[in-house]
Amino acid sequence: MLGVAAVASLAHLAQAGALSAPTLRRRVPQGEPAGWDASVHPVVQRVYAARGVFGPTGVEHRLQRLLPPQTLGGLDTATDLLIDAIRAGEHILVAGDYDCDGATGTTVAVRGLRMLGAAHVSYAVPNRFVHGYGLTPALVDSLSPRPQLIVTVDNGVASIAGVARAHELGMRVIVTDHHLPGERLPACNAMVNPNLAGDAFPSKALAGVGVMFYLLLALRAKLRAQGAFAGGEPDLSSLLDLVALGTVADLVPLDFNNRVLVAAGLRRIRSGYAHAGIAALVACGKRSVATLCAADLGFAIGPRLNAAGRLEDMHIGIECLLADDAGRAQRLAGELDEINHARRDLQASMVAAAETMVAGIGDNGATGVALYEPSWHAGVVGLVASKLKDRLHRPVIAFAPASDDDPQQLRGSGRSIAGFHLRDALAMIDAREPGLIERFGGHAMAAGLSLPAAHYPRFAQAFDHTASELIAPESLQATLYTDGELLVGDFSLDLARQLRDAGPWGQGFPPPVFDGVFDCAGWKRMGENHWRLNLRDARDGATHDAVMFNVGAATPPARLRAAFELVVNDWQGRESPRLLLRHVEAC
Repeated sequence: MLGVAAVASLAHLAQAGALSAPTLRRRVPQGEPAGWDASVHPVVQRVYAARGVFGPTGVEHRLQRLLPPQTLGGLDTATDLLIDAIRAGEHILVAGDYDCDGATGTTVAVRGLRMLGAAHVSYAVPNRFVHGYGLTPALVDSLSPRPQLIVTVDNGVASIAGVARAHELGMRVIVTDHHLPGERLPACNAMVNPNLAGDAFPSKALAGVGVMFYLLLALRAKLRAQGAFAGGEPDLSSLLDLVALGTVADLVPLDFNNRVLVAAGLRRIRSGYAHAGIAALVACGKRSVATLCAADLGFAIGPRLNAAGRLEDMHIGIECLLADDAGRAQRLAGELDEINHARRDLQASMVAAAETMVAGIGDNGATGVALYEPSWHAGVVGLVASKLKDRLHRPVIAFAPASDDDPQQLRGSGRSIAGFHLRDALAMIDAREPGLIERFGGHAMAAGLSLPAAHYPRFAQAFDHTASELIAPESLQATLYTDGELLVGDFSLDLARQLRDAGPWGQGFPPPVFDGVFDCAGWKRMGENHWRLNLRDARDGATHDAVMFNVGAATPPARLRAAFELVVNDWQGRESPRLLLRHVEAC
């Protein structure tokens, strides 16, 4: 899914001649809708059909339809270890990650294990500038007091040295992760990861927080079978607001199973049952609890948590999510909000510098783009890579010094385009040039790595060569998919509400985007970078309120073809339909 800022910036750069505008292409329904209630708008049915959903069963996001845990590998061994630790009163430590998925997963683990009878549960999350990523030996050595059992969340599949160090110190380790494994696995006591070779779990799209939730479901089932809940069993569904936030923020595909998890979490939030920390973050993001949607989790709530791990310490974020007192949660959410403002300022300056570096990239033939600036912040390079990837429609890896104390060691974070598996590309480079990359890991669309600063020029050349080898030139043209035109009578508040509530929309299940031709009947600038427009439909003359964000100094054309979302504008309690423009071009 192309975000608001990304598409607007693509149009702006295209006007400047830096690259071509995205091609608009209409989605084709993959079958005929059937079995829908008459109250479901035909446009909604069409949108679903274009995403492979042809009837109501495909969007019945009830918890009863959640995939059962039984086929997820490693659960038997992991739950046995946890039950032994719980009954022995051992210290269980949750080792999390410093992004939103890791923070929510850590919170789910701590809260869930306590609900299921663990008396001594703590957590540790690495500081990216001190310990590095995952369960590293440095993180293990920092643990005091030492636990008997470590449970990783959203990391660990690559923590070979960290697990070995934990074993040297007498600790057992359960790894829960969703990242793709390398050629070697750590010698842990149990591993739960749906992406391990041969794992039978049908959904490979679980986020780290989702894997942890499934572990808790299996643990509760085994404890139930052993008669542990004579006084009533814990309600793990109370954790689903956290599961929803981590799943959406980590940009994993929203397959049916993940949509069930996210929809259930959103229902809890909208009903007023969110944890105090999430409610406080929603307030900081100036969103409405009653109408919160998946996009709000991804664009307003998740970044406030992620900012702590990028610039400071994710302990602030986890403590916010663990807080039961509303006042404490509000104070911590306020701290996260301030950190996020600092993150945005830093990101803006870094992106501006990166744009200067890549000026004219469309003319020099570069396919895989590597960027490095000694003054950049290692916690923000992933966001720089994401912005540049959207604007150039090329895979991008941005590097910064690993820390102020170690400027000769670089950390890179990359984002990719469809059809170019970033982690596999790094593995190919590593195989061709052993020793060039020190560490790497990740997914098809996002990956991270470390290498010495002296190796950067060779890596940049190797990355471009590999991308050029694997990406066809036509794949470098951005495509913005739409769901076609709306009929004259479809620009209604009822349809806008149905589209809003028809999700959850997100990665792999993109929100509906339509296209049409309009005359600009009037416009004004909002702030420095945004438009508010009055668009006249070229077919019947009806006018529509519209907005477009992050357009820079550009002005709208007199007649335009627009790709847009039909959204609900809630202003002082009054709702009206509005067009949220994703792309415009003169026509």
